[in-house]
Amino acid sequence: MKHINLSVAFDMRAPDWGAPRAELYKAAVEMAAFADKIGIAGINLMEHHGSEDGYLPQPFTLASAMAAVTSNIQFSLGAVILPLHDPVMVAEQIAVLDLISGGRIRVILGAGYVPSEFAMFQTSTKDRAKRLDAGIEIILRALRGERFEFQGRPVFVRPLPTRDPAEIIMAGGAVPASARRAARFDIGLGPMNAETADLYVEECKRLGQKPRTYFRPVPGMPLGVHLCEDPEQGWQAIERHAVHVITEYAKWAEQEGDASNSPFKGLTDPAVLRQAGLFAAWTPEMLLAALPNLPAHGTISFQPLLGGLAPEEGWKSLKLVEQTLPKIKAALAELD
Repeated sequence: MKHINLSVAFDMRAPDWGAPRAELYKAAVEMAAFADKIGIAGINLMEHHGSEDGYLPQPFTLASAMAAVTSNIQFSLGAVILPLHDPVMVAEQIAVLDLISGGRIRVILGAGYVPSEFAMFQTSTKDRAKRLDAGIEIILRALRGERFEFQGRPVFVRPLPTRDPAEIIMAGGAVPASARRAARFDIGLGPMNAETADLYVEECKRLGQKPRTYFRPVPGMPLGVHLCEDPEQGWQAIERHAVHVITEYAKWAEQEGDASNSPFKGLTDPAVLRQAGLFAAWTPEMLLAALPNLPAHGTISFQPLLGGLAPEEGWKSLKLVEQTLPKIKAALAELD
């Protein structure tokens, strides 16, 4: 039987012309509770800093609020840009959130790529890979209970999480080095493309170890689905928000320059963006029709507050998700 995960994602972008930020944060916590109640598998929270539209800078804080009003849903934080942070502090945040949530978290640690963020944290992008590697080592050792010194620094973290940190921590990224890093540290992988996921599996086999949890992105699947009764009206509702999100990502990609492998370049025209399918307005019937094309462990993600989308519009989408869930389960049973 196909195991298709349904998830909701929140980046908390709130451009000035969108819904007020306080309303969005209130709605996000309420939507998390609703998603948990109806049986959605996961919540994804992202991290960026210094964004004009207020992109979520503190995913651990929001995840803690959401964990307090949920019981079963799993949280994925990523990517947490580790080179911008003290790894001991991140280890403490992971431990506390794991305890608050009852072991319902995964944390994807990434290298980051936006120069302006690194400048704000007085950190250079040139040594981000080295800082990421050192940070992962510190976090793993600290959360396994070690008291140790690392490059002359004493490290000791308490409390400890409920699980082996290798089951919590994942490496993120879209380049071969990300896959090799995850395999080398024997942790999971949150890749940006299928090729990186495949390389991770190969690297784990080469090292004689079983792959940890990893995601395999599905080419052609939207980053976010807005469920609606009419696809034209649904697209009209999200179009400006989707264009805003892509435009802002494209600006960050321009900062990175030629090194960027961003999929968002050249997608700021609404018609081109809709054709590309990175964000989609689907009816329940369109969603059901997409299920046979998903791999055995595919994911469909909803972004009910996409780019500052009004909460009432996001609630319409989530209510349709609730109504469609029985049909999704029935359709998957038929595909078995």
